Amino acid sequence: MSTLLELTGLTRRFAGLTAVDGVDLRVETGGIHAVIGPNGAGKTTLFNLISGLIPPSAGKIMFAGKDVTRRSVHARAALGLARTFQNIRVFGEMSLIENVLVGLHPLLSASLPAIVLRRARFGHEERDAVSRARAALDFVGLSDRAEVPAASLAYGDQRRLEIARAIAPDPKLVLLDEPAAGMNPAETMALAALVRRIRERGTTVLLIEHHMGFVMQLSEHVTVLNFGRRIFAGTPEAVRAAPAVIEAYLGHKVAARLAGAA
Repeated sequence: MSTLLELTGLTRRFAGLTAVDGVDLRVETGGIHAVIGPNGAGKTTLFNLISGLIPPSAGKIMFAGKDVTRRSVHARAALGLARTFQNIRVFGEMSLIENVLVGLHPLLSASLPAIVLRRARFGHEERDAVSRARAALDFVGLSDRAEVPAASLAYGDQRRLEIARAIAPDPKLVLLDEPAAGMNPAETMALAALVRRIRERGTTVLLIEHHMGFVMQLSEHVTVLNFGRRIFAGTPEAVRAAPAVIEAYLGHKVAARLAGAA
């Protein structure tokens, strides 16, 4: 496998607090890679650095063979990077398809005059975007509600809408920030199947998640953070058995339960 994302010494400081401290991480193309750790470990800050929402204090980010350390969110999206957020971010008064179309903005290149004058190029891009949006909604099982307001969806369906918006541009890598948070067991099982299908369609997945059963059944590789530092990285089996991970995060009871479920 080739390396799609590589972080080297990635660091972020906030007024004397080091939220991410010299993290090295490598994500291989075509896999499902998880980042875990206790609350305050720096996981979401790491995602914000990777996606370009905040700049690093030090370190380097390589994505799709390019140094994107100082590139904008828009530039990273154009290279094939997409994400969801820990707190659901949908436009409640907009329809599902309109929400997904927002995520396709980086693919549109028609000029303002072309849009205002409804020239052929804009018409072609618009039709293509709508087709992509409908396909993404169908992929996550929401195509029958494409025209309803997003606010009318149940919590789990809003999560799926966010995922549809993220995958609609056909990204190389999608970052999922706690996608199973707040879901019941049935919704979590359905989400796991959806994540597998995302990988099967050719999109690499990097996820943050506290649901250890979800992480261990899905991921091929797990990176563990604590106080902003990487304390372990390896297969799910190795993570379950690592003394540093058990002490900092899992605890002996959880580690034993996960080992029994393997």
